[in-house]
Order: sequence, then structure tokens, then C-alpha cells
Amino acid sequence: MDAYTSFAAVYDLFMDNIPYAQWCAYVTGLLRSHGVKNGLVLDLGCGTGSLTQLLAAEGYDMIGVDNSDEMLQIAVEKRADTDYDILYLLQDMRDFELYGTVAAAVSICDSMNYILEYDDLVTVFRLVNNYLDPSGIFIFDLNTVYKYETLLGESTIAENREESSFIWDNYYDNESRINEYDLTLFIQEEGSLYRRYDETHYQRAYTLEEVKAAIRESGMEFVTAYDAFTEEPPFDQSERIYVIARECGK
Repeated sequence: MDAYTSFAAVYDLFMDNIPYAQWCAYVTGLLRSHGVKNGLVLDLGCGTGSLTQLLAAEGYDMIGVDNSDEMLQIAVEKRADTDYDILYLLQDMRDFELYGTVAAAVSICDSMNYILEYDDLVTVFRLVNNYLDPSGIFIFDLNTVYKYETLLGESTIAENREESSFIWDNYYDNESRINEYDLTLFIQEEGSLYRRYDETHYQRAYTLEEVKAAIRESGMEFVTAYDAFTEEPPFDQSERIYVIARECGK
């Protein structure tokens, strides 16, 4: 089963521990510190549009791209309850197309880790570079090798809610640096009836040096990297890092 099909229906429910408002404040601060105070911003891997809408509330004109039709349907439903004119596009980030350039692009909540091949990562970066305004900024986050090796790998996460529950088994391969998530969902349908769904997700851990190399290969310029939600450089036990790259010619 494709990632984020059944899970899309309850994604926001199980992600209610994510402090999106704080994440938005951090991303907005990074955007503004690099001169992007308004204009078009692309949200790659936008999912159900939680961050996309918060960035729209900060005054940015938002475009959201995701390859899950189910997730985008929820994003569109959420948009209907607002005054935001967000454009959502059902596209794979490895071959997305826009109608013009954007002032900045963001990709949050480890969407880049879903790119399993280094060459595909370069392709994504090259496309971002192509659609950025001159000297435009790309901000994205990544789960680190440390997080997969130490915190996620060979672990099980389970959560039980009244209307749904899930079991999330993680398996990390040190050689390939691929983390496999086997997700079992139980979603309430009628009365006491729960239907079971199974999904498998894969993510890859990249070192910062690999990310820098991919940025250079794509034609962009590496600007800096931070330990998540700080302005400090990454360190050995960073669990998530933010990377900032700049458009550097087409």
C-alpha cells in the first residue's frame, strides 16, 4: 500500500503532538532573516496543509505540493474553512512543475528523508533551484543518522485513541541507512467495528556532507545548517537538522 493512504484519514489526529505553530515561527524567522518577508512560497511535501496554512496566515502566498491525493483532499477541505487562496498540486517532488518561480521553498517534517536515492535528492534540489527566484531560499529539515540509529531503529511506537489506534514498528538498516516503518492502523467505521489497514513507509538517513554534495551538484549554494529550532550548528546528537540553500543560477 502506498504511504499516507489509509493513514491520511487520521494523520492530523495522531500528529496533534506536533507544535506546528512553533515550527512555523521558526521557519518564518529563517525566511525573514534571509530576506523573504512576503511573496510566493512553495511547501514541498505539504501533507494535510497544517504548516502551509500557518505560513499563509503569516502573509505568504502558498503553493503546496504532495504526492498523496488523500492528504491533499484533507488539505483542500481545511482550506475551505479559511480565507486563504492556497494552490495545492498533486505531484511527486522528483518531477514537480510550477507555473513560475517562487521567492522561497520549504520542506518540513522530514519529507526529504522519503527520497531514498541520492540521485533523486539531487533531482529534487535541481528542480527547486529551477523554480526559485534569483537568490531565492530553500529551507528543509531532515531526521539525522543519529536519530534513526539510536532513537527510531528497532523500536515500536503504539497509540490508542477512542476512534482509532496504531502500531508503528521501525527497522533500521545501518548499511543502506534505510528505515522501514510498518504501520498497522485500526480505524473505527461503525459502532464498535474497527477496520484494519497496513502501510509501509521508507525513509533514508543522509549525512550532512551528502546533503551538501547534493546541493552543490544541483547548482544551488549551501548556506548553513542548524540543530533544529536553534541557530546553533548541528552536533553528534542532533535528532533533526534544518538546512538552508540558495538559488545560484539556472
